[in-house]
Order: sequence, then structure tokens, then C-alpha cells
Amino acid sequence: MTDLHGKTALITGSARGIGRAIATRYASLGARVVINYSSSEDEAHSLVKQIEAGGGEAIALQADVSDPNALDSMFSQSISAFGALDIVVANAGVEIVDQPILEATEEQFDRLFAINAKGSFFTLQKAARHVADYGRIINIGSSTTAMVQPGVGLYGASKMAARYAVEVLAMEVGARGVTVNSIIPTAIEGAGVFTTVADEHPMRALLKQSRPIEGRFGTVDDVADAAEYFAGPLARWISGQHLLVSGGAPA
Repeated sequence: MTDLHGKTALITGSARGIGRAIATRYASLGARVVINYSSSEDEAHSLVKQIEAGGGEAIALQADVSDPNALDSMFSQSISAFGALDIVVANAGVEIVDQPILEATEEQFDRLFAINAKGSFFTLQKAARHVADYGRIINIGSSTTAMVQPGVGLYGASKMAARYAVEVLAMEVGARGVTVNSIIPTAIEGAGVFTTVADEHPMRALLKQSRPIEGRFGTVDDVADAAEYFAGPLARWISGQHLLVSGGAPA
């Protein structure tokens, strides 16, 4: 099992879904955890209490990742609270699916690119500035960047920027022993749009049938498994990579 005692991890968008699962996993492995949220204050503080009840350390910090000044404050407060940052996970994002490019609006474009592109880019940038030597930077991407699919043109385009930035940043900070990687989840139960898509929606059956391993949706714990690997010593010489978590499906 990975040992993260003595490490501090910051996970953006970690009050719910994938981010919450990663924060919970890191805390269970001994890390001090910074829970970031934009609007889910109650859920963020509930997670802090849950971690503390298990003997861990955590704080909750509000920050809109699309605001670089708010990110600066969050990183500063994190270091003030725990002394250093060893792991940063750029997870915060918003999703629109089942929408042709022809139907995308300027308002939707601005929102998705503000959070998924701008927010992730500056989270990665500030992580690189503040993470300790031999630290870990992890971006949570999307399988829409791994294989072209209809209905996700706007969402996939907004997630592509960070995927490219990961590869460049890995080259720029590698001399410090810092690794930079992406986790590329497929459809994950309990995350993104799959917190609201009805059980009878035909998309669910189609996605399950296309997953060779067990014919099921991914879970937030499947993604947390990958995040545990990238945070630990076994991934110390892996950087600039994108790990597709899809149950054997191409995306």
C-alpha cells in the first residue's frame, strides 16, 4: 500500500465525485489534504469532518479555479496551513455531453473554457511553482480527448488544452524530480453528468456494453486507484503520460 504520511495533497473540486474519492484515498494513506470547492461548502466541510474522524488532517478552502488570484490565495493558504505541498491534483471541471457542436452557445463555450481550460492550465502552472521537489502533479482529463466522439465537441475541446500542457510541463519541471501526468477517466458513475443521467437513459446501456472488463461503468474508486499510483513511489520515473481508465474500452 502507498504510504503518504508526511505528504500534503491539494485536490481541486474535491467536495464531490472523483475529487472527493481522491481526497478520501489520500487521507486514508496518511496525507494531509486540502479540500477545494467552489460552491459546495457543506459537502466540503462534511468531508473534512469525515477525514478528521478517521484520524487524518484536512482543511477546506473555497476558490474558483477560473480566477488566477483565487488560485494564488488557495496555494498560499495551503502552504501556510501545512508547510509545503507535495501533490496537486487538478480535478475541477464542468461537463456537457450529448450536444452537437452546431448547438453550442457562446455562453457555454465561455463557461467550459474558463474552468476546464483556463482553470486547469493555471492550476497546473501554480502547482509547478509551489510543489516541493520530487512532488506530483496530476491532471484529471477526459476520455473525450482520447477518441473523437459526436456530441462532446465543446467539452472535449475544453479538456484538450490541459492534456497538451501536461506534456510540456513535464519537460519543464522534470529536472526537479517533479512528475506531471494525466488520468483520463471514461464514464464514471457518481461523477459529472452521471450524477444526474437517469438509469433508463440509452447511453448507460451503450457505455456498459462497450466496457470489456466486467461490462460496467467506472467508479470514482477506479480513478482514485490511478491517483494513488501516480502519487506514490512506483510512478517516480513516469511523467508526461496519460493513463486511460476505461475498463479496456478505447475511450
